[in-house]
Amino acid sequence: MDLTQKDHLKAYGVAYHVLTERVNVEWLLNFRGGSFLIDHFPFIVQECRIRGVTFEPIDGNTVLSIYGEIESNNMEVVLLEKAPNVAIYSPPSKQPWDDAVTLALTYAEVPYKTIWDEEVLVSGFEKIDWLHLHHEDFTGQYGKFYRSYNTAFWYIKQKEEFEALAMKLGFPSVHEEKKAVARTIKNYVGQGGFLFAMCSATDSYDIALAEEGIDAAHRVFDGTPIDPNAQIRLDFSKSLAFTDFNLITDPMVYEYSDVDFPPSNNPITRGAEADYFSLFEFSAKFDPVPTMLTQNHVFTIKGFMGQTTGYHKSKIKKHIVLMGEDPASDQVKYLHGSFGKGAFAFLGGHDPEDYRHFVGDPPTDLSLHRNSPGYRLILNNVLFPAARKKERKT
Repeated sequence: MDLTQKDHLKAYGVAYHVLTERVNVEWLLNFRGGSFLIDHFPFIVQECRIRGVTFEPIDGNTVLSIYGEIESNNMEVVLLEKAPNVAIYSPPSKQPWDDAVTLALTYAEVPYKTIWDEEVLVSGFEKIDWLHLHHEDFTGQYGKFYRSYNTAFWYIKQKEEFEALAMKLGFPSVHEEKKAVARTIKNYVGQGGFLFAMCSATDSYDIALAEEGIDAAHRVFDGTPIDPNAQIRLDFSKSLAFTDFNLITDPMVYEYSDVDFPPSNNPITRGAEADYFSLFEFSAKFDPVPTMLTQNHVFTIKGFMGQTTGYHKSKIKKHIVLMGEDPASDQVKYLHGSFGKGAFAFLGGHDPEDYRHFVGDPPTDLSLHRNSPGYRLILNNVLFPAARKKERKT
């Protein structure tokens, strides 16, 4: 989908809808920015018109010409066969911030279910192909909002709810319960699930995995002292993407560790007009997975901040595939990795169309950003599990 597409985001929704009707979709990687080729059915034409999605009817000779162009260039055809079952890990009580993925799925009209800790620990992930984590804190420090919001009604209410749920599930503290959730999610990935996380759910998740059996939460969060040896006891072999990071346990500092770049407690930025990151180009025929996850109509994308804006390159494990970075700094914005039979992708920042989204800000109206390159990265991830698995060539 190149710049002739009127609504890139809803086009993903059309592709998803077609898959639910048991019609296969061919994803033409790198062809006109990543296009969808679908057999002609009247209901598909109707859906495109209703949703305002640009489409082009083509004949058999044109299809053969497209296949020939793909064969002789850095392009590939990936068959999408089944609409993935999508779940969002989100608390039942509304939070004073918005989730970019929930906004994207709602706008694109991709159905999803929400799950929370009890469902994760009791019911597991049966029939879930794709799981999203956004602005959640797996370290049990309530988002490190203590300094600014510890007297706010929503913060106090959330803390009470989290503590009651941890007790109900048999855990002595919220951080122990959250770490158990993190481990359960890791098992889901290892068994073949796909995990997509953004903002602080990325680094706080990996920190929670490395903190297994360690109390690294300040007394203001759980009423007990921090393990004085917490830092040296971290087990980086248990984390998915990050390594050798240093914890920031001071409740007055709005940061989890030194993974985040630039750090939230000292955000040195160039401003919205000068902040960009670049996508890497991959071999579509030899590395179709990162190629799928980076499909876009542009290669340079506007930066956007969050509690976790990006990742310090030195804190990323060597086997992780880097998919987007700020060429002017040590910031990695977008990455991908595998674990067991499954895979995961992390994207730094909170909202691709809101440079600095603050607690309590109104949600982004995606009808004003129908061609958002940043939101396309999110929706690439949604369709990824629908792809027929191919043997890796590299």
